[in-house]
Amino acid sequence: MEITFYGHATFKIVTPKGVKILIDPWLTNPQAPKEIDRGPYDLILITHAHGDHLGEALEVAEGAEVVAIHEIQQWLAARGVQKATGMNIGGTYATRGLKITMVPALHSSSFPDGTYGGEPCGFVIEMEDGQRIYHAGDTGLFAEMAFIGELYRPEVALLPIGSHYVMGPREAAKACELLQPKMVVPMHYGTFPVLSGTPEELEEALAARGLSVEVKVLSPGETLRI
Repeated sequence: MEITFYGHATFKIVTPKGVKILIDPWLTNPQAPKEIDRGPYDLILITHAHGDHLGEALEVAEGAEVVAIHEIQQWLAARGVQKATGMNIGGTYATRGLKITMVPALHSSSFPDGTYGGEPCGFVIEMEDGQRIYHAGDTGLFAEMAFIGELYRPEVALLPIGSHYVMGPREAAKACELLQPKMVVPMHYGTFPVLSGTPEELEEALAARGLSVEVKVLSPGETLRI
């Protein structure tokens, strides 16, 4: 599995069998690297409708299957996206040899015009070889993360740490305690001054809890191979 960070909460994932996935396609975010893969992608996953996550979904959707909550799927389909698959929290969708489970997120969601954008979510993706990765989307800490850890056992967790709009480092450390991943990749920090949480603070918070989760900090454009 290859995980490439494109800044903010945007990731490209290439599965062991070569399926290309883009999560939260804000490819023009302030942290985005100069060299960025604009597709085509096999799958695009969208956690919620805020502009910093919906991003350039309409521009990069050609040739891809876009997976999102029902309201976002309807919004995309009304704007000409041919392959938009709606699902809802708690469900698992099998496609291209993968299992994609939509899990809760504690946040808000609205389209660029301010209308309701459906419930926010996260995704657990099980690869063809059984590896599992969790993208939490924008979320605060919630106790049911323990169920995500128990039921889906993600080995890698992509967690927001910026605070203000999402979890901060202290809350993300508690999330790791609930999820029990082997590795955590911090995201959604430093894009704007208000997102002030840092990976160093996350490492300190994990140590204070006695957790040995590996913190893997990715620079925008950097690829992690697992």
